[in-house]
Formats: sequence, structure tokens, C-alpha cells
Amino acid sequence: MPRFQWEAVDAQGRITRGIREIENARALRQALQSEGLTPTAVDETSGATTALSWSRLPPQQVSLLTRQLATLVYSGLPLHQALQAVTDQTDDKRARTIVTALAQHVASGESFSAALAHYPRTFSPLYRGLVAAGVESGLLAEVLQRLADYLDARLALKQKFVMALIYPALVTIIALAVIVVLLTYVVPQVVAVYEHSRQTLPWLTRALIQTSAFLRATGVYLLIGGVLTFLAAGLAYRRQEIRESVHRFFLKVPGLGRLLQSLETARFSSTLAILVGSGAPLLRGLETAAGVLNLLPIQQAVQNAVGHVREGVALARALKESGVFPPILIHLVANGETTGKLAEMLERAAGELEREAERRLAWIAALVQPVLIVLMGGIVLVLVLAIMMPIVSMNQLIR
Repeated sequence: MPRFQWEAVDAQGRITRGIREIENARALRQALQSEGLTPTAVDETSGATTALSWSRLPPQQVSLLTRQLATLVYSGLPLHQALQAVTDQTDDKRARTIVTALAQHVASGESFSAALAHYPRTFSPLYRGLVAAGVESGLLAEVLQRLADYLDARLALKQKFVMALIYPALVTIIALAVIVVLLTYVVPQVVAVYEHSRQTLPWLTRALIQTSAFLRATGVYLLIGGVLTFLAAGLAYRRQEIRESVHRFFLKVPGLGRLLQSLETARFSSTLAILVGSGAPLLRGLETAAGVLNLLPIQQAVQNAVGHVREGVALARALKESGVFPPILIHLVANGETTGKLAEMLERAAGELEREAERRLAWIAALVQPVLIVLMGGIVLVLVLAIMMPIVSMNQLIR
């Protein structure tokens, strides 16, 4: 059924806009008139609307829009007017288009969560579920404020993680570039000089020459093989049993496993905290929180905990039986269940786990950086020695 954007004027002269699925434009005009509205514009939506539905706004933009909307709704402004006000404040063209469409959906009678569902790549199921809970409980402004804080915290943690990896990545890329240049350009030039001399070359130089010749002869095939291997690994990774095996391996790696565990359990705790604090039932919150996790072993542990809680087991005990979650989370959850402050204790656990993850990340970065420098420096040193040793030997013979 086609979709139409419409604009109409009510009896008080106020302009109303919306989007509706209906047989044709004439039927839409008749429907609007029967509702006491005078249509001023009726246009069928094009394929651009569908394309927009699958576009994705950056997380920073979503957080900003959420915070602005929370402020406006908290001030008492009706939702569709608040969305229109956010549209006026937004400079990004794509964000303005999406928020305008949201305002039209809400003005046409759709619920806010249903309107958000038209843009699944921008608004996650967690986002839509929290909005629905906020609307049902009458605490939409508070829920939107918590959502904005949640998104900002996730972004800050992600930026710290990326910043910690930038330096090692740059060192690795630069060192590999130097090695490639030496093996593909410098070494062949040096070999040409050594070929005219009848000097016996050191074993290190001979090994370097053979390595250079091998890479020059098979470099294209190695590159193609690497690309094919990467694609094959990507296809294999789509299988759940493969992903689960890889995730379990990462969780067992010393240092890295504890870091990933802290990050995942912090994400779980903060998500469940905002769900419980927004009035969502515990079982529904656990199921939603399990959906935002990336590591399958921890996700399965949460799903097992859902089954135990459904049978009447306390949440702290259900989490403890999985053997995956850190003790601080279990103790704080038990305290929250006892005192009736579960959401507050979950937020505190998330904060502690995030700080622990940051400390482990700083420790790993501090360890990896000098190791990379020494490793890459050692490789470059071997290459330089292999090139310079015959030159030193030739100078000694001349003397």
C-alpha cells in the first residue's frame, strides 16, 4: 500500500502534518476531511524515504538529539512540538530529515516507539524499548535523559579504547612499511652491487636476499591468498559455533580476557540499570540486556540467568551460578535486591567495572607499546645488519 505525506489545517487554524498508508491520495483527502481537517498538501512518499529508513546517524548525533529532546519534553512541551523544535536546532541535514519524519509520524497518531522503528539502523531495539517503557510509565523525559547519559558513557569508553590502540597501530604500520620498502627496493639494489663482487656473503645477507626474492616472486599471490583467507574467515565467523569458539578463546587469553569480561559486564550492568530504573520488568530487562552483548558466552550466561529468574531464583544467585560474572557485580546485585535499590546498585557496578576496564586497558597499552617498538626495531636492525655486513667486510679487504 502506498504511503503519503500530508499537511492539513484544523478548525483552529493549526497546521498538522503526518504520514499515512492508504489506497490513494483521494481516499486520504476524504479521510482527513472526515476527521475535521482541511488538507493543504498530499504527496506520495518516494523511494528516498525507504533509503532514509536504512540510513544511520552517528552515535554522537543520536546522543545529542536525545539530550535535546529530553530537555524539551522535561519542560512540558508536547512530544511532536519538541521534535519540531529539535529539528530547528539541528544543523545536520540527514538528522534534520529523520527528526522531521519522526515528528510527522507522531503527529499522525503513531506512538513514539513505533515511529522510531522506521529507522532501525539509527535507533536500536534497546533505544525503542526504553522509549516505549518511558511513554507507558509517564517518565519519558527521565528515560531520555538516562538514554543520553548511557550513550555518552558508551562513546567515552569506546574513544578511550580507540585512543589506546592508535599508537601501537601506527607503530606497526610504519614498521611494516619500512620493512616492505627495504625488502622490495633496497635489498635488490644492494644485491646488484654484490653480484659484481666475488666475495662470500654472510649467511644473514644470503637469507635476506632469498627472502627478498621469494617475496618479489610470490608477493601478488601472497596478497591474493591473504585476501581470500580474510574473506573465508569472515564467512566462517558468521557461524554461531565458530563465533562462540573464538569468543571463548579471547576470554581465556591472559589480560585480554579480563578486559573483555569487564567491558561486557559493564555494558550489561548499565543497560539493565537503565531498563530497571525506567520501570521495565526484570525479565524483560534481562532479555533486552542480553541482546546488546557481543560475546556469546556472556550472552548465553545472561539467557540462562533469565531462565533461573523465571523459576523464582534471585538474580544475584542466577548470575553467580553461571560462573562468568565478576564477584563485584554479584555482590552489588544481591545488595540491590535486598535494599530495593537494584537500579542504583547496577549503575554502581557498571561504573566500577568500567574503571577496572580502563585500568586494564591502560596496563595492556603500556605493555604492548614497548614490546612493539622493541620487536619492530629488532626486525629493522636485522635488515640493516644484513645489508651493512658485506659492505664492512669489503672495506676490510680493501684495507
